[in-house]
Amino acid sequence: MRTFDQLTAAQQKEVERQLDLYMTGAQEVIPPEELKAKLVKSIATGTPLKIKLGLDPSAPDVHLGHTVVLNKLRQFQENGHIVQLLIGDFTGKIGDPTGKSAARKQLTDEEVKHNAKTYFQQFGKVLDPEKVELHYNSKWLKTLHLEDVIDLAGKITVARLMERDDFEERIAMQKPISLHEFFYPLMQGYDSVILESDIELGGTDQHFNVLMGRHFQERYNKEKQVVILMPLLEGLDGVEKMSKSKNNYIGIDDHPNDMYGKTMSLPDSLMKKYIHLATDLELEEKKQLVKDLETGSVHPRDAKMLLAKTIVRMYHGLEAAEAAEQSFKTVFQENSLPEDIPAVNWKGEKTIAMIDLLVTLDLLSSKSEARRMIQNGGIRINGEKITDIHADAEIKENMIIQVGKRKFLKIQ
Repeated sequence: MRTFDQLTAAQQKEVERQLDLYMTGAQEVIPPEELKAKLVKSIATGTPLKIKLGLDPSAPDVHLGHTVVLNKLRQFQENGHIVQLLIGDFTGKIGDPTGKSAARKQLTDEEVKHNAKTYFQQFGKVLDPEKVELHYNSKWLKTLHLEDVIDLAGKITVARLMERDDFEERIAMQKPISLHEFFYPLMQGYDSVILESDIELGGTDQHFNVLMGRHFQERYNKEKQVVILMPLLEGLDGVEKMSKSKNNYIGIDDHPNDMYGKTMSLPDSLMKKYIHLATDLELEEKKQLVKDLETGSVHPRDAKMLLAKTIVRMYHGLEAAEAAEQSFKTVFQENSLPEDIPAVNWKGEKTIAMIDLLVTLDLLSSKSEARRMIQNGGIRINGEKITDIHADAEIKENMIIQVGKRKFLKIQ
């Protein structure tokens, strides 16, 4: 096998370019020297690398936090490498115990198939689905005999499995661990043996699981995969990991105006992270934008507008991104109303409690949420802020209701 020094100058430059691209934004590469060696071998022989991402299809609604690893996968895909999307239709029935204080609910075949289909449809917004290898691990895990499972279990120690933080914590808290949960990381590692993956991607919370691929490939006399761990993306609050349950997320199916407005509400401290992890800008463009922010040669507001426009363009196209930017400028910079306010025909009473009106129109999900929004000054009628939670609304033609900064509705 050729070494880096034996490559041509052009090949060496290509190795360095790809290495820089894949390392940028990664939390950890294990080990980095093996990543470089794999790139040397790939470029010298013209053989693409196989890049694995394992998915247990338990939550099919994809938000921007999920796209961090997908954006890294796309970088490999654009350089001609093979993306292996592995749907854990077998391991999904067990449930990944990572970060859990109790065993996960096991999924049915129907739930797994539905979620897997939804994942693939949404991932197609980031990756080229025509250049993705889609695998289901039931293909090989269902065929294992008991002696195969015993042989697999014999290739790792209980002490190694107990290194998982979540297992240690549950034992310390005297919470039960079911025996089947120990088999999840074993089977995830075995997937890499079957697929002969060169690289596996995952979030930092998957550190233990993805290292199992290296462990079992070595035990089965295969070339060990490199592990690339991507950081977890904080949500709109700037503190907690992006999550729909915490309502601090930007969904990839969000309306362009909502997506743009949410991005503009990000804390400035997250700008650099989002530029590197959540956009498809060229690497040099990312580095220059971050440098300009650090030196103050670009205003954070202008950089954030570029970030917002880029994110909307990635999922809705350039035309929608430009329209969302104009809508934001109209509403927030010029203090004007957007032109495309949705309208609803009102057939109820002429006078109704403000809280009841907000819930009836589905502008807010509950009376308690409506009450909090009024108390926080987030409700306006025809531009006038409503501060009294007991106020009544007099329904009038073309009355405009504003909820928060981005939601408008016209009464007809």
